[in-house]
Amino acid sequence: MDKLSKHIIPALSLILLILAFSVANAQSKKQLEQKKKKLQQEISYTNKLLKKAQKNRQASLNELIKLNKKISTRQELVNTINHEIKILNLQIIQKQALIKSLENDLNNLKSEYANMIYAAYKHHNDYEKLAYIFSSKDFNQAYKRLKYLQQYAEYRKKQAQAIIETKEKLQKEVAELEQKKQEKQNLLLEKTEETNILSKEKTTQEKTITQLQQQERELRKKLKDAQRQARRLDDAIQKIIAEEIKKARENKKATSKGSKGFPMTPEALKLSNSFAANKGKLPWPVEKGIITGKFGEQPHPVLKEVIVKNNGIDISTEKGADVRAVYNGEVSSVVIIPGAGKVVMVRHGEYLTVYSYLSEVYVKKGDKVTIKQPLGKLVKDSSKPDSKMHFEIWKGMTKLNPAYWIYK
Repeated sequence: MDKLSKHIIPALSLILLILAFSVANAQSKKQLEQKKKKLQQEISYTNKLLKKAQKNRQASLNELIKLNKKISTRQELVNTINHEIKILNLQIIQKQALIKSLENDLNNLKSEYANMIYAAYKHHNDYEKLAYIFSSKDFNQAYKRLKYLQQYAEYRKKQAQAIIETKEKLQKEVAELEQKKQEKQNLLLEKTEETNILSKEKTTQEKTITQLQQQERELRKKLKDAQRQARRLDDAIQKIIAEEIKKARENKKATSKGSKGFPMTPEALKLSNSFAANKGKLPWPVEKGIITGKFGEQPHPVLKEVIVKNNGIDISTEKGADVRAVYNGEVSSVVIIPGAGKVVMVRHGEYLTVYSYLSEVYVKKGDKVTIKQPLGKLVKDSSKPDSKMHFEIWKGMTKLNPAYWIYK
């Protein structure tokens, strides 16, 4: 192995190793940038809804819920920026290591090349080259000496080219390092700005909670009303599911069974499997919105030691917005629940999606619906700046978290 290979192979190994890290980091960086963009859009939309809510002089629970959502989203944005900074720090370290390696290679190549030029100048003028060849014992030796001189000249050319390429690579890496440092500086400034806004929002949050705590009696009354509505809806859904199971069992065509013996026709089974395969990819039941009520048991945002149970998710959206089907299916039922408005239930094989707080319904029981087809319009409450919808997903008699099913 010649001297040139000794310097080039280790450098190539380092470059390939760093390139592998760089590709992984580039993919991760792209994902983080997409996530950051989505979080910024969510913050912007939440801010729009929050400004409408703040027009009312008296602090409201509706306002606090949106403020809490904005704070959690902005915190996630700050965390994403921190992650980006960590990736950039790693990339900067990698670039610095590569630059140091290239500088060492360049110095070694230049040193060797200088020695070669000096040796060529001292010993290899044209006369000495000819004398070296003609002093050979035989033709075979003369040929070998001639080839050696040719290879030596070629090696010098390669050495010179290696110096040029290494210098260009070094200049490129230095420029990219400066770019990475600038990107890091920009992210640090963005992080500082977002952290300052977050601090102000938390101060507003504390003031809003203090104001709302003075309205505890009214809040407890609203909570009881909401719990009563949830029980009515839950009872209605379970009753409808039980009736459907009974009816399906009487259907001789229902040969397949889902969870807990839910009978299905082959067509219903196919639809059920298709629905399940789209977990995490279903469209939102409204075109625009933010989740302001999470699934399951959550602490009340104001009332201490009070746990609120939610069988689905609550979504705040534009006032009177259209509600749409999240997947192909058949309208199972349309009912009216006091306090929850009109409710549309759509069957997708073993799965059931539930859409509440509608003032107007565009479909009827038995209608076939397609993905994103409008089902109705949300209730407009004159005392609120936006509309709220309640969305549930059931599998048989089991309640599922809709946040895991809709597209993120």
